[in-house]
Amino acid sequence: MKTTTTLLGALLVAIGLAAGGFFVGNGFSGGRLNDRFVTVKGVSEREVEADLALWPLNFVSADPELSTAQARLADNVRRTVEFLRAAGLDVSTVELQGLRVTDAWANPYAERQGPNRYQVTQTLMLRSDDPRLVLAASQSIGELVAQGVALSSGPEWGAGGPTFLFTGLNDLKPEMIAEATGRAREAAETFANDSGSRLGGIRRANQGVFEILPRDQAAGVQQETQLYKTVRVVSTVEYFLR
Repeated sequence: MKTTTTLLGALLVAIGLAAGGFFVGNGFSGGRLNDRFVTVKGVSEREVEADLALWPLNFVSADPELSTAQARLADNVRRTVEFLRAAGLDVSTVELQGLRVTDAWANPYAERQGPNRYQVTQTLMLRSDDPRLVLAASQSIGELVAQGVALSSGPEWGAGGPTFLFTGLNDLKPEMIAEATGRAREAAETFANDSGSRLGGIRRANQGVFEILPRDQAAGVQQETQLYKTVRVVSTVEYFLR
C-alpha cells in the first residue's frame, strides 16, 4: 500500500513538471513571437509657395553735420518708399526701425578723425503677403542705387535680399501625416509578404519632425531665400510580425 502511494505521488509530480514545462515553453515561444517586428519609414512631401515676405532695407548716411546726415537718410527712405509703391507693394505696413547715430569724434580709440563726424543708420522693414511682388522688386533694387540711394538689401547677417516664409504648415500636417503613415504600412506589408509573415498591429510609432527645405536643394541654398519650398515629414513605425 505504501509503495503504491509513493508511486502515485511520483507520477503526479512528474505530470506537474511536464505540464509546467509545456506552459513555460509556450510562454517563451509567445514572447519570441512578440519580439518579431519590422521598422519602416514613410515619407510625405509637398511643394509649397511662400505666403509671407520680410524685407529689411538698411540705410546709412554720413556727414560733418548731423542735421545734413539725417536729412539725406530721410530722403533716401522717402525715395525707397516711392519705389516700393511703384512696384505695386502695399507700403502701409512699412516700419522704420533701429535708428542709430554714431559720433566718430567721440571715439577715443579712433586713430584719426575723418571729415564725416556723424553717421546715421536706420532700417526700413517691409512686411508683405505678396512674396512674388517683393521678389520682383528686390531684383530691381539696383535702380535705387543707380539714383544715388545708399542702402543694403536684407538682414545685417546672412544672405542678402528678402526672407520668404511659409505659414500654412498646420493646414498640411493632418494630410501629410496620414500619407506618410500609409506609405510606411505599405512598406511593412511588402516586407511581411516577402518574409512569409503576416503584419500585426503597431508596436511603436514616431510621427517625425516637419522640415521646410528649399525646393531646389544645392550647396549654400537656404530655404528662407527661396520663393518655392518643399515640406517633408518622415514617419517611423514598428509593426509586429505574426
